[in-house]
Amino acid sequence: MYAEFYGLNELPFALTPDPRYIYFTPSHTEVMANLHYGIESGRGLIVVTGEVGTGKTTVLRWIMQRLDRTVLVAYIFNPRLSVPEFYQHLATLFDIHEWENKSDLLIKLGEVLESRHSRGLRTVLIVDEAHGLSPNVLEEIRLLCNFESDTAKQLQIVLTGQPELSDVLNQPDLRQLKQRIALRCEIKALPNVAETRQYVAHRLQIAGAGRTDIFSPGAIDYISRCAEGIPRNINNLCDNALLAGFAAAEPIITRAIVEDVAETFDLLPRTDRVSQNGDDPESAARIFSAAGRGELWAAGNGDPAPTLIVNEFARKEQLPISIEELGSAFSLSGLARDNNGKSL
Repeated sequence: MYAEFYGLNELPFALTPDPRYIYFTPSHTEVMANLHYGIESGRGLIVVTGEVGTGKTTVLRWIMQRLDRTVLVAYIFNPRLSVPEFYQHLATLFDIHEWENKSDLLIKLGEVLESRHSRGLRTVLIVDEAHGLSPNVLEEIRLLCNFESDTAKQLQIVLTGQPELSDVLNQPDLRQLKQRIALRCEIKALPNVAETRQYVAHRLQIAGAGRTDIFSPGAIDYISRCAEGIPRNINNLCDNALLAGFAAAEPIITRAIVEDVAETFDLLPRTDRVSQNGDDPESAARIFSAAGRGELWAAGNGDPAPTLIVNEFARKEQLPISIEELGSAFSLSGLARDNNGKSL
């Protein structure tokens, strides 16, 4: 659609976890180093956490593409499995046949792992979205950690998930699994506007862009505020902004275009949302609107009929009344009284 208009070979901000587009932030680099080291050295259980949309799956696919061919990887991306379903899935991934029950499967799995380990081959089980695993399945994963020789783990296990995974692993019933974690690391959001700018430019370059200034500085700044450093949100905003820019025949994506997209996808910065809801802190001390007359009904002198207090300055100038001006109105009207009921 917009690719040709902006001189791109392909869509640069697709939401699929394409490893070609991975952007190496410091936290991404640290996670990759930990994964590579843990798998190569046979450390056992590795846990990777990160907020939704920070690129956990992309990192996993990048790592899997670069592992040596001697590494056999079993990848589970749907954690909503019962214990029998988990083992059935595991058997399929490891190409284990002719088993009737869990005991048979574990015996055959042990034989596979022992054979591979004796030949210097590594075996890895990766479970994505692990925060969704049931405690029963997590307990089975703990028991799989027991496949080991005297000197090394025969099965490397990688659990990745949202920050809730840490809460899951802190449950008292899972303390034995938590104690077996050899490495823990976290993928963090992009920290500032500069990183967001480099991220956008990186993806444009991978997509074949002849120039990386398609987004104006103001647009990048607003994208950074809206996305809060989450790559998936950045992708969504940029993709739809390019589509809107193409529809309007705009060669440069301006802040105004991004603002429209952010409002459509409910990704406005938090300060803008507050302002739209009428909770602007700058107007917290104002009592009356600029279009009003600055009128306040209050009881006075014990009369049954209410007394109208009018700030003449607000009436004449059509300005909002502040707390200070309201105090003056009370003083002038004689309705500000002390504890004895006398006018102040």
